[in-house]
Order: sequence, then C-alpha cells, then structure tokens
Amino acid sequence: KLAKIAAGNSSHVLLQGESGTGKEVLAQGIHNSSSRRRGPFVAINCGAIPRGLIGRELFGYEGGSFTGAKQGGRPGKFELASGGTLFLDEIGDMPLEQQVALLRVLQDQCITRIGGDKTIRTDVRIICASNKNLRLEAAKGNFREDLFFRLNVILIPLPPLRQRREDIPLLFNSFFEKTCRKLALPIPPIDPGLFEY
Repeated sequence: KLAKIAAGNSSHVLLQGESGTGKEVLAQGIHNSSSRRRGPFVAINCGAIPRGLIGRELFGYEGGSFTGAKQGGRPGKFELASGGTLFLDEIGDMPLEQQVALLRVLQDQCITRIGGDKTIRTDVRIICASNKNLRLEAAKGNFREDLFFRLNVILIPLPPLRQRREDIPLLFNSFFEKTCRKLALPIPPIDPGLFEY
C-alpha cells in the first residue's frame, strides 16, 4: 500500500530493511508504476564503491580532471537518471563528505561534474535503501540529519522473508516461471506439498 502511494507521487522514498528483503525489486516496482516509468531507472550501490570514486559515479567528471580521466569526460548517475529514478542502495554507507554534495543536489536540483564549472539541471526522483536505521545513525553522527529528513519523505520498512512467509510461494512461482522461460522449458505443475513449512 505504501509503495502504491509512493508510485503515485514524486516524493523521495526511503526503503529500510535487512539485506535480501527485496529493496531494489520494490524500488524498480515503484518506478515502473510511477509517472516516470518511461524514464531511466539507474541504480548505484553506495557501499560497494570506493570512497574516493563515489563522487565521480554520482556527478560525473570532465576530461582531464584527474589522472586517467576519459578525454571527453563522463556523465554521472544523476545525468543518466534525468527524467527517471535514481536508486541509491545502501545509502547509509555513503561517506559524510559525499552526503553534503548529495544534499546540495537535492536542494538545488542541479549538479556540476568533477573538474567542471558548468551547472547541469537534473530532474531525478530519489529512492534510497538502507539495511541500517538511518534515524539512529543520524543520532550517532554517522549520517547527516538534514539529509535523512530530506530523503525520509515516504518511509517503507521491509520485513525480512522470515516474517512474511506467505510471500514464499509467490516469490518461488515467479522465479521458477522466469527460469523456465529463460531455459525455454515448459512450466511444470508444482506439488503444493513443496510449500508446507
């Protein structure tokens, strides 16, 4: 129900839950049901990118701005997601200095590539996810409180699968059918006893 509400407007969304609860799947579903569905859905895992590279990934860079930079530069995820949705996975792992830059982009709705001086307007909806409680992280000083309030417009807590066992048959059937189609195999009937747990 919360995801349907989120899909019906353009407010930022914070998905909170343990790893493996399907946060990116839900983010994609919100995007696909929103007015931005014809725009791109761009995902980035803030915890998987080295600290020094996250700014380049988010904001892009101009050619020659650092050793090894491509000659023509490169757009960042904000530019690539313009007109659509930017999914920031594991936002709680983003370094504090990049949180400041992200806050500025959310306030001004424009970016400047690293090494550049041209302001580029962006039209991006943010859906972010964390396996941490960002409110507690902000209270501890590990996450910027002003950024938390900016992102926490619609909070959707995702319980782990062990707390929503009724979803297991739905997920199994979906993955099973997808795998059969991928392998060009007929979809056999499933023994109902499989789901007795």
